[in-house]
Amino acid sequence: MKTLNYSKSIPVKHTCDVLVAGGGPAGIAAAVYAARRGAKVRVIEAGTCLGGLGTAGMVPAFTNFTDGVNFLAGGFGRELCERLEAIGGFHGAGYHCIKVEPLKRLYERMFEEEGVEYSYHTKLIDVRKNETGANVTHVVCAAKSGVFAIGAKAFVDGTGDGDLCVLAGASFVKGDASGAMMPGTLCTLWGGIDWDIVRGPEGKGYEERNLEPAISDGVFTLEDRHLPGMWRVGEKLGGGNIGHTFGVDGTDEDSLTKAYAWGRKSILEYERFYKNYLRGYENMELVVSAQLLGVRETRRITCDYELNFNDFNARAIFDDEIGRYSYPIDIHIAKPDKASFDAFVKHLATRLGHGESYGLPYRSLTPRGLDNVWVAGRCIGTDREMQASIRVMPCCFITGQAVGLAAAMCADTNLTSRTLPLRDLQSKLKHAGAFLPNLS
Repeated sequence: MKTLNYSKSIPVKHTCDVLVAGGGPAGIAAAVYAARRGAKVRVIEAGTCLGGLGTAGMVPAFTNFTDGVNFLAGGFGRELCERLEAIGGFHGAGYHCIKVEPLKRLYERMFEEEGVEYSYHTKLIDVRKNETGANVTHVVCAAKSGVFAIGAKAFVDGTGDGDLCVLAGASFVKGDASGAMMPGTLCTLWGGIDWDIVRGPEGKGYEERNLEPAISDGVFTLEDRHLPGMWRVGEKLGGGNIGHTFGVDGTDEDSLTKAYAWGRKSILEYERFYKNYLRGYENMELVVSAQLLGVRETRRITCDYELNFNDFNARAIFDDEIGRYSYPIDIHIAKPDKASFDAFVKHLATRLGHGESYGLPYRSLTPRGLDNVWVAGRCIGTDREMQASIRVMPCCFITGQAVGLAAAMCADTNLTSRTLPLRDLQSKLKHAGAFLPNLS
């Protein structure tokens, strides 16, 4: 590959206490909790709304906020659910099926209430560090106004892909032993669905029961038997988490481009399936496909501790835990064939019991070699199996609020991520509503 030497003096357009890269669920929770601690916070977001996959990605439903007994995403997660419910942001009972537009507005309202400064169309492209290399001093951004820098005392990586950490020199791993990662999904919104029939006796139950005849009839290009399905998000509306983009690497623009194109093409096959093989979908029509591909897995940042599958099975308790969570090992189908689907079903059966959870240690949020950077969301320090459990939005809220509070505390006192008194952090988190039953 040819190289081009390029240098340019750029303005330092902003300074703040805590800079959050990424306005997804982890970044939002981090920003809100850092601001509530008194920090001056700025968020940079490459897209056009806050919320990541729950908004721009149109993922139609939250996963579980509880373990069946305890509300695990206490603090930010509980507040969000209660406020979203109050403005009609859920369809039906329970904190599950998402109405996208109310969620977008609520996230922006929360930022406005806490004085969080933020900008869209702002992409992270580089970082600058101090002489020791352990502290980031600036992020470099490309936006509509040009290229500029933002200085801060503490930095939170909420990009989902670990972009800030990697630009700062942190090590990482991707996927399985061969580097293969879970497929993505281009989510969709559909109108004209008769939910009374779909959920009534005339409906034939879950979509999976009718997949085999459709596969045999040649409806699908790929024999993808893993169908997360359609969620009711309105009176006649359905949010589709349907289809997969196999072989996608969410850290490569060429791979992403192919995935978007295939996702939009494959929608036509699923439309045929739903209309011709299921009841209640005969008059459905596509409203829109998501602006953001549902990427489930990319980098996992090397942190001071790798949360792992043994911790899941042991329902682990940690001295430095900042929360607890409980969700199955949800590694999506690797290839469009029956063997891969059977392997998925086996993995998904690995789940915790009623009222059971595992701890989330602070050490899995602190990237090795960096003293003023924290990571939250799907790319924290885990092995692959555990990543498939922690990658969902309620857990992103848990890790996000912890690192936001930690970053603000360090920015205020000139402490590092590792000299921060953990008991003080845990106490503040518990006071804010975090689920920390093992904290004495």
